[in-house]
Amino acid sequence: MEALSNIFEALMHTLKTAMDNEPQSRLHTGEVMICWLYYTAMTEALHYEEDALNMTTDDEVIEMLKDAIKTCGSQASRLEQFLTKEGVPLPTMPASKPKSDPEEVPLGVKLTDNEIANGVSVKIAYMNVQCATAQSQSVRTDVGYMFMEFQAELLIFGAILKPLMKKRGWLRVPPYYYPPGSPDN
Repeated sequence: MEALSNIFEALMHTLKTAMDNEPQSRLHTGEVMICWLYYTAMTEALHYEEDALNMTTDDEVIEMLKDAIKTCGSQASRLEQFLTKEGVPLPTMPASKPKSDPEEVPLGVKLTDNEIANGVSVKIAYMNVQCATAQSQSVRTDVGYMFMEFQAELLIFGAILKPLMKKRGWLRVPPYYYPPGSPDN
């Protein structure tokens, strides 16, 4: 594991060095679009996580949501600063909802802890794919690097979320595939 960490650190250092010496061109339309969409998705995920805090009393779920809010909030803030610096207008986002007592949320409205965890998981998986897409389509090294950092943070968060979901029986696994003629296990 340490060898992979060293390789990853060397790659990040190499990219950072290349980025520091690269003259900055304007963002191309694809870079603007993926940044804008990612910012929108990340901000929506942040609102979902904040809302979910109003619906759970489970200590582990609350801790997971706080970690998610920290990750999503940090990425949304960095991307907002980047987009503003580049002159890209930000989308209008709804305001955060006020904190409420989870015990007072009506059962027909309240998400279960399973629904909360899977909602966060789906959003993180979607944004992970968007990070990979952004990296592959970016011409500017700083944009690719930023999305590489975002993806690394999401992967770390996912490594924390998945064991919680497995432990609680919330992880949704597609059916196993048994090719025709293979022995059933």
